[in-house]
Amino acid sequence: MLRAIYLQLGAALITAVLAGVIVGTRGLVSVGFAAVAAILPNLFFAVRLTMLKNRPGASYAANFFIGEFLKIAATIGILAIAIKGYPEMHWPSLLIGLAIVLHAGFLAFWKR
Repeated sequence: MLRAIYLQLGAALITAVLAGVIVGTRGLVSVGFAAVAAILPNLFFAVRLTMLKNRPGASYAANFFIGEFLKIAATIGILAIAIKGYPEMHWPSLLIGLAIVLHAGFLAFWKR
C-alpha cells in the first residue's frame, strides 16, 4: 500500500514542477494543494488498514468502507479549505494535478 503513496508523491512532484514551469507559482501551489488533498488521506487510510490487518476480531470489510468514507470526506474538506484559503487558485492545475495524483496510485497494482 505504501508503494501507491510513493508513486503518488512522485507524480505530484513531477506535476508540480511542470505546472510551475508552465503556469508559474500559482500552478505550483495549486498542484501542491491537490497533492496534499489526495496523498494525506490515502496515507492515513493505508496506515489504518495496516494496523487493523493483524488485529483479531476486527471486521476488515467494515473498517475498509468506513476508512474509505473518511478518506473521501477528508479529501473534500482539504480541497474546500485550500480553495477558500488560496483565492488565486489556478483551477486547471488543481484539477489536472488531482487527477494525475489520484491515478498514480493505480500503477502500484500493475507490478507485484
